Amino acid sequence: MAKLKIDGKEIEVPDHYTLIQACEEAGAEVPRFCFHERLSVAGNCRMCLVEVKGGPPKPQASCAMGVRDIRGGPNGELPEVFTNTPMVKKAREGVMEFLLINHPLDCPICDQGGECDLQDQAMAFGIDSSRYQEDKRAVEDKYIGPLVKTVMNRCIHCTRCVRFTTEVAGISELGLIGRGEDAEITTYLERAMTSELQGNVVDLCPVGALTSKPFAFTARPWELNKTESIDVMDALGSAIRVDTRGREVMRVLPRVNEQINEEWISDKTRFIWDGLKTQRLDKPYVRKDGRLQPATWGDAFAAIKSAVAATSGDKIGAIAGDLASVEEMYALSELLKSLGSENLDCRQDGTALDPSLGRASYIFNPSIQGIEAADALLIVGANPRFEAAVLNSRIRKRWRRGKFPIGVIGEHADLRYSYDYLGAGPDTLADLVSGSHKFAEVLKNAQNPMIIIGQGALIREDGAQVLANAAKLAAAVGVVKDGWNGFAVLHTAASRVGGLDLGFVPGEKGVDAAAMLSSMDVLFLLGADELDFSRKGAKFTVYIGSHGDNGAQSADVILPAAAYTEKSGTWVNTEGRVQMSNRAGFAPGDAREDWAVIRALSDVLGKKLPFDSLRELRAKLYAAFPHFAGIDEIAEADSAQIAALAKKAGAMGKSAFASPIKDFYLTNPIARASAVMAECSALARNNFQAAAE
Repeated sequence: MAKLKIDGKEIEVPDHYTLIQACEEAGAEVPRFCFHERLSVAGNCRMCLVEVKGGPPKPQASCAMGVRDIRGGPNGELPEVFTNTPMVKKAREGVMEFLLINHPLDCPICDQGGECDLQDQAMAFGIDSSRYQEDKRAVEDKYIGPLVKTVMNRCIHCTRCVRFTTEVAGISELGLIGRGEDAEITTYLERAMTSELQGNVVDLCPVGALTSKPFAFTARPWELNKTESIDVMDALGSAIRVDTRGREVMRVLPRVNEQINEEWISDKTRFIWDGLKTQRLDKPYVRKDGRLQPATWGDAFAAIKSAVAATSGDKIGAIAGDLASVEEMYALSELLKSLGSENLDCRQDGTALDPSLGRASYIFNPSIQGIEAADALLIVGANPRFEAAVLNSRIRKRWRRGKFPIGVIGEHADLRYSYDYLGAGPDTLADLVSGSHKFAEVLKNAQNPMIIIGQGALIREDGAQVLANAAKLAAAVGVVKDGWNGFAVLHTAASRVGGLDLGFVPGEKGVDAAAMLSSMDVLFLLGADELDFSRKGAKFTVYIGSHGDNGAQSADVILPAAAYTEKSGTWVNTEGRVQMSNRAGFAPGDAREDWAVIRALSDVLGKKLPFDSLRELRAKLYAAFPHFAGIDEIAEADSAQIAALAKKAGAMGKSAFASPIKDFYLTNPIARASAVMAECSALARNNFQAAAE
């Protein structure tokens, strides 16, 4: 620790702190443009100038000077830093005047207006006039893709975007060329950026040089209602803020959550919002004469009632989709049980995970933040770059610190960091289990080794054996030990862990999702769209969901429901953390929240569920499953369950592991309804084909 005085206030800070961080600890406000806590130090904007007592007779850039670099007085006095002296004030005014020499004065029409650091700091630290009469320079705008809009006349060359793409996203797609007045940020060849995290440069840009292209000129920030929520585009549960105007979602922004997403979100999370407006189901539909016809709620419920009355409980089933919340899955499971059915499944992809094996067998045990404590990693059947882009950046963050060997079994893909490619399939995993592969020694010698098992290894016919062999390897190399559990299952569906926690899986006499799709008399689809409907043999299908996607097109009755931004719901992320979203808007037309639709249907079927409000539903849910009441907490899993799972290991198949995510941008009904995601998908395909050629 280091002691120093800042504006006369004595503080103690870690000795690796920079002066700007020490000033923040002391409560002093220091302006900055280029400095960012999660990026390397550039020291090129010079806005964070401070005065150091006993130092050179000029202001110092506080972001580039450490607390260890300043000295105290000759008699043992503490080092002193001043942030508000006349010298500092004059220096900052000079820097601001210099920054504004070439900056266009287009604040009234700038799409960053109201959220611009330059605007705010010019007011607080600048002066009210300029001495410059010369012409301003002009810089040509660049095309860098369908997501980020450029107005390069505004750029102040802070290089935050360059450092982010290189350091966090892992691909050097932006750079600074030229010198002096000719300096400019560019993608060199003016090609579209390819990173799945590129939208974060919009938040990082302190001026309006990089802004959201889909959001540009649609609303001002002060017009928007801001709702804190969570993301369901993948299984991470990133913290987000949903901005709405009236009933319409206008944009999605990240919130800081050190335990999950830090302050980054993926492009799918950020730009999905236009899909919330299109292809929406806003009224019930009933299939008549082979065509879906608009109907009333009464007509839709009557059709379901007659279908249910004509069959028995063992021929009724329910499949939950990837975006379903815990509340609606609980309500549907209670309805099915009251009808005498044990045919429930939240695993529409057929993954081998089962709650009977224990919670430790299906969650990301080391936690997302725990990646930074690991010192060796094995990835089995996963492509984290597409399955969980923000988690992949956390792996890269740990990799950049050094001494972090990574081995991959599965697809030989570009993960944005270097790794040892061990093999394509189960044979390599078997070699590791037997100890004959050299990477087994790497894991054994690590203090905190970690194994990530992806859904690509678990949705196969031998998925249960792959999981058990991964557990056997974990036991053999010390992945699970006192104080550390590095056995991590990476999910791709936001609803999956919550469904497994609920026991939304087939009972003793129940059948799985694939069998239900082909054999049920009445099948309820709770937003389940990722099934192979070409094999559908179910006689009567009820779809409860928000978008007219695959499930709705094959349904006999459609009950319109709310999207994730239109309801308060509980989700459990891949690490087992219980999270709750808040309603940012209301569902369109006659659509209602999913649990309310199921509750109303239960009354018509004569099996009235024992709750009339969301509060009452949650009271029943928490009574049956107490851990769901612990919002933002992870219920402890018993690591002994992994040792028990290891004993079930048997022979595996021969085929190679393949990630289930074939198109990052089109993984769910909301994404497939988004024009922005469709454009990104087409661009990604073209880039892939060009690279292959």
